[in-house]
Order: sequence, then structure tokens, then C-alpha cells
Amino acid sequence: MAGFVTNIDTDTLGNDNFRKVIFTAPHSQLVLMSLNPNKEIGMEMHENVDQFFRIEKGSGKVVMNGEQHQISDGFAIVVPAGTQHNVIAGGTGLKLYTIYSPANHKDGVIHKTKAEAEADTTDIP
Repeated sequence: MAGFVTNIDTDTLGNDNFRKVIFTAPHSQLVLMSLNPNKEIGMEMHENVDQFFRIEKGSGKVVMNGEQHQISDGFAIVVPAGTQHNVIAGGTGLKLYTIYSPANHKDGVIHKTKAEAEADTTDIP
């Protein structure tokens, strides 16, 4: 197939993994994420990677360079390269997907938990 076609709502809502890379293109990458209640991605910054998040289900907050925003179903977040950021789930957790440009993870990687993701020293694009 020349590209990638999927029902992103179904994929995102059905994903229980912390991180699941579902497609990597030459200049971008589509990743499903699931955060359990009151859990977070963790403060991070990508020097050369822009990132887009779409919240499919749940609520919480996003922090970018110290500025906080409440988020919930339907919210989109754009994080330019060089921006400190964190996504934090509220009491119901979060189902979301993210697009990295360029790719930020090894193609096809699945991390069931944040701890597993942090321990994976081979996860490089």
C-alpha cells in the first residue's frame, strides 16, 4: 500500500498500550497512546520534532513551557520542536493519538507501560 488508511477512532479507543506505533512514513509517524487515570507521559522536549496530539476520550491537562491547558474529548494540541511538554490524564484516563514529524520512535514499537517505554534503550527511529 502506498500509504496508510485506518479508522483512527476505533484504533485509538481500542488501544490499551502506553505507546503503539502504527505507521511510520519518511517524514512523520502515527502513534496510539493510552494513559491510565492520573498518569502522565512525563515532561519531555524534542529538539527537532514537531508533535500533534488528538484527544479521543477522557480529560486532563497539557503543560507546554510551564503553561497549563485543560483538555478533553476532541482537543488538538500542537507542540513545536524545542517546547517542554507533558500530557497528564485526569481521573478517567486518556485515549489519544500523536503524530511526530519526523518520526521519534522505532517503527512498529509497542510499549505496554510507561516503565517499559523508559527501559527500552533500543527505541530510536
